[in-house]
Amino acid sequence: MLKREDSLLVVIDLQERLVAAMPDRETLLDRARRLIAGAKALGLPLLVTEQNPQGLGPTVPEIARLLEGVRPIPKTSFGCLGCEAFGAALRDTGRRSALLCGIETHVCVYQTACGLLAEGWRVEVVADACSSRNPADRAIGLEKCRDAGAGVTSVETALFELLRVAEGAVFKEIARIVK
Repeated sequence: MLKREDSLLVVIDLQERLVAAMPDRETLLDRARRLIAGAKALGLPLLVTEQNPQGLGPTVPEIARLLEGVRPIPKTSFGCLGCEAFGAALRDTGRRSALLCGIETHVCVYQTACGLLAEGWRVEVVADACSSRNPADRAIGLEKCRDAGAGVTSVETALFELLRVAEGAVFKEIARIVK
């Protein structure tokens, strides 16, 4: 099970041109917003990437406004670990479990999961906060992540797993977020 004190959230490439190409972008953004809000309520570190931001644009405003104080890490590698700045930011967190969300599931999310797993990380891919232009590619990406050793979870499952108990202010905040 995920532990709050050892986990972080990686938000992968939720950028203008990429999000616009997703088949169910409103659901994707809704789930990503809930996951980010929950991660913040739980005190998890957040890392955000942008694939070739000059060509694909910045993180969409709906997500960017939730990430105050978090500077997106630009990258050209599909897997986030192919970017030195990402690797350094990851090490700085001191964590060893990663929740991944973003796009595209079968490319950047999958390659990031494989890179983290190869370095001994525990990885959970948050399926309902991931997408691909083609639904079949999304399904294949999730299957490949699982085959590589990553867990596949949902926003609500991950948040309540990290929370552990139905009491206190953080529980009330998470309950409000998932409703």
